[in-house]
Amino acid sequence: MRALRLHAPAPVEAGPLRLEEIAAPTPGPAAIRLAIRACGLCHTDLHIVEGEVAPRRRPLVPGHQVVGVVDAVGPSARRFRVGDRVGVAWLHWTCGACPACRRGDENLCPEARFTGFDVDGGYAETMVVPEAFAYPLPAALDDATAAPLLCAGIIGYRALRVAGVRPGERLGLFGFGASAHLALQVARYWGCEVVVVTRSPAHRALAVQLGAAWAGPAGDPAPAPLDRAVLFAPAGSLIPDALACLRPGGTAAVAAIYLDRVPEFDYGLLYGERVVRSVTASTRQDGEELLALAGTIPLRPQVEVFPLSTANAALAALKASRLRAAGVLVPD
Repeated sequence: MRALRLHAPAPVEAGPLRLEEIAAPTPGPAAIRLAIRACGLCHTDLHIVEGEVAPRRRPLVPGHQVVGVVDAVGPSARRFRVGDRVGVAWLHWTCGACPACRRGDENLCPEARFTGFDVDGGYAETMVVPEAFAYPLPAALDDATAAPLLCAGIIGYRALRVAGVRPGERLGLFGFGASAHLALQVARYWGCEVVVVTRSPAHRALAVQLGAAWAGPAGDPAPAPLDRAVLFAPAGSLIPDALACLRPGGTAAVAAIYLDRVPEFDYGLLYGERVVRSVTASTRQDGEELLALAGTIPLRPQVEVFPLSTANAALAALKASRLRAAGVLVPD
């Protein structure tokens, strides 16, 4: 099979992903193999490729928003059949026995493995996944539209939950890419008033088109105090900006696997029982709830499609904020 593999991290403009012919994987006893139809682009992929987040193996096939059709099953796999369409997300496996797993926080499992980080992911023609960590997909969503839901959608949804967003509250989204444009749709479904802070005029226009009450650049005052805020951009400088917009008792959730740095800021921004929380991966329950919501709302990701072989260029476009919302790779 053909796959894009990372041998050594480097700036994506240098083309660190190499298109190679490698052996197709064989599913283990309780695993399934997918013929991949689409794989979403994620900022986490970019951080891994460029070395800001060090991959745990090399060479590595990145990608963790995968849509495919089951083409082989392990001898004890019973959940899916050959021909079923399924999705694969960031969470690849957890131990199920540690204190975090037992209390329902499998995203915090110290032994957790992640797709396209610990194991080969979806920048390829096939991949394997434990059947317990694959998702049935809504039939109403085509492959390219479904792919961004499997990380951008799930992480955006978890970030709303971690921030404690309640129906009817005023929510601020800082950074507006794949996750934020889906989180906005969920929050609007919950009756929230949403404001968006982003440097891109095109992203501000898309936010308003999708229902944001206001959109502006960092530094412009939000029209009213926020109950909750979610930071999607990997810029620590936005944390003081978000806190300055929060009402007393409000919560800001940081939905980034990598953050450049958190600057020193005045305690007065945190005072008043304001809270800053991080979002760490997601659970299978988050995925199941988000995919159920996707059909109900319905969620409609804005996607740009790229051939698999052009992944380096597609990630460069993501890095430069040239994508309107979500990028998706499909087989050439």
